[in-house]
Amino acid sequence: MVVQEQTHIPLPATVLGAVGTVCWCVQLVPQIYHNYKRKSTNGFPASMMLLWALSGIPFGVYGILQNFNMPLQIQPQIFMALCMIAFGQCLYYSHHHRLLTAYFFAITLLIMFVATEVLLIILFRPIYRAGNVTPLLAIGTIGSILLALGLIPPYWEMFKRGGMVAGINFLFLATDAAGAFFSLMSLLAQPSFDKVAAAMYCVLLGLEMGIFFGHGLWWCLKGRKLSPEEIRALERFGEKENKRKTRELYLEDGSDEEKDKENDSGSENGDDMEKNNGKKLWDVAL
Repeated sequence: MVVQEQTHIPLPATVLGAVGTVCWCVQLVPQIYHNYKRKSTNGFPASMMLLWALSGIPFGVYGILQNFNMPLQIQPQIFMALCMIAFGQCLYYSHHHRLLTAYFFAITLLIMFVATEVLLIILFRPIYRAGNVTPLLAIGTIGSILLALGLIPPYWEMFKRGGMVAGINFLFLATDAAGAFFSLMSLLAQPSFDKVAAAMYCVLLGLEMGIFFGHGLWWCLKGRKLSPEEIRALERFGEKENKRKTRELYLEDGSDEEKDKENDSGSENGDDMEKNNGKKLWDVAL
């Protein structure tokens, strides 16, 4: 496979790339607001955001070394930042870390990712300009794999609910797919078509269309027959009790010792109830 650096960027490629970048700049905003409004990220996997943020490293290196149009060069950086904001929400809402702890960890990771990207650009630029394209091809391939792997956890969440999508905002998904589409079109408008980058956008589009199709199929076969209560129960499937709220109630209502004992006995009963509810919800989903 020949990898050719872009020497001239036509206006249509820049415009299409700008549209794709705008989509990817705002794509996670609806999801971040959706998480904040629900005060939950149940059904929205933290692993998805972490893998997507990681994929921004190789794609940033690849786009800059390939001298893509400017919107496509800055796209991975914005993408990484938004992914880490959503990742911080997952740590806070679903994994019950303190807010400062969650975002300190997310920001630290983001700084490490950006530093890694800069280091790789410095290391690989002279190698690439010397005519060795193998490292660049490897980087582009790794990015595509990470991006594809990031869309596997939502399929697992769908499987647990019989095909229903829960926790993922469809406006986010549609905007993300639009960003991939316009970015792909911008590659077609460039003098030299980049197959590695195109493969990444095609993989993203295909997997996201699969999520839309899976939820639509579930709705046609089962979802439209369920009551609003059953749908809400499926959305909350697997949701853990918020430990911060529980702790606050304990401090307000009684001594820690008594409440700890009550919590121990309650947790055992809760586990049994969760198992029974899980079986019922699985029957509902299927």
